[in-house]
Amino acid sequence: MTIRVVIAEDERLAREELIYLLQQIQDVELVGTAANGRELLQLVEQTEPDLVILDIKMPELEGVQAARMLMSRKQQPLLVFSTAYDQFAIEAFALNAVDYLLKPFEPQRLQETFRRVRNRLTDTKSPVQKLSKLLVEENNRVAVIDPASILYAFRDERLVQICTSTECYSTKLTLQQLEEKLQGYPFFRTHKSYLVNLDYVSELTPWFNGAYNLTLKTGKPMQIPVSRSYAKELLKRLGGAV
Repeated sequence: MTIRVVIAEDERLAREELIYLLQQIQDVELVGTAANGRELLQLVEQTEPDLVILDIKMPELEGVQAARMLMSRKQQPLLVFSTAYDQFAIEAFALNAVDYLLKPFEPQRLQETFRRVRNRLTDTKSPVQKLSKLLVEENNRVAVIDPASILYAFRDERLVQICTSTECYSTKLTLQQLEEKLQGYPFFRTHKSYLVNLDYVSELTPWFNGAYNLTLKTGKPMQIPVSRSYAKELLKRLGGAV
């Protein structure tokens, strides 16, 4: 599946950086660039992209205003916002954005964004089939796990640990593969090394430089890191702004 992308970015250097990074992603086709919101609206009408990556602050017509106008179209592109300031994230996600990128752009973070875009595009074409049981091969046995009982999973060197309230299971699945298997359940990637079941979240505690610690409802206190890159979307998923 080729993802057709339009960029809306008024800063030339940021625009060129993003163009370069998109060229490194195999299944992406850049179909146009715009320097402000009005150019963006015209370009979307002409090209019908799958995805628009737009700066929140632009001249003439700001990104958020342009996004609201795009949402009124019958064929709505997916939206990813970008900015140097993370205080706009809640407003961005209120517009159902797929993701939120901070400048300067990080290649690994952009890859994560496109993984989410691919999942969203797939979801719009076919309903998610919830996995009834997760099978994990471990130590000459196959464990049968109820996905709803999983509290969290984390990367542990070359393996991934899948933890319920009673036991942790080792698997050779990557976190990304596990997340894809668990579609339809309320799992969220809080960190590049952690996947959490949001049904078990009891508390969020600010930590450092926009990051948080997340506390799970378990028999004993269990804290999971929430990186700055994922914090704002997590707050939205949990039901509101702070």
